[in-house]
Amino acid sequence: MKNQFSEITTPPPAAIQRVSSELKWAGNIGFWVQLVLGVVSLVTVLFSAPSLINSENTITQGTGFGVFSAICGLIVLAVGIYFSFRYIAIARLLQNANPAERPKKVDTLKIIRIGLMVNLLGLLLTIIGAEAIVGIVLLKSLARPQLALGSDPREFVNSIDLLVIQANTNTIAAHFAGIVSSLSLLNRITK
Repeated sequence: MKNQFSEITTPPPAAIQRVSSELKWAGNIGFWVQLVLGVVSLVTVLFSAPSLINSENTITQGTGFGVFSAICGLIVLAVGIYFSFRYIAIARLLQNANPAERPKKVDTLKIIRIGLMVNLLGLLLTIIGAEAIVGIVLLKSLARPQLALGSDPREFVNSIDLLVIQANTNTIAAHFAGIVSSLSLLNRITK
């Protein structure tokens, strides 16, 4: 005989189980892709930043802004990674047998939209940084003849410049992965 004080619980309906599965799938994909690309980008930027300082111990004009924007993009990426992790946590909460403890659809969609906006902001910051750095690299390559002697080697395009560009490209790809996972969730959940 059941205790009269026990709660009546039911397994989640099939639609909620489907949404939970999709949140878990998209959250895991977004989380791991963003995390791996973000760590690679962070290490690359941290490794490259000291080498961007010229002989007068100042950052080359324009490069500082580009690196600053790249770092801001990485910080926003960390927030985007958090939102991907939240999708996984929401998926677990949706599996709760007690309907009162499951997150509401409106709240879930709000979190997905915020995650989408975070990744769009990070993408914008990173693209601005990439544009600044690519512009500086282009100016470096056009400003000096490639065989000039006696010049500061940091005034030439070098592998460090290309590493920073690669880091920005990785961060752009990471934000893109977050955007794709959020949009895919919005598309599937709102059906």
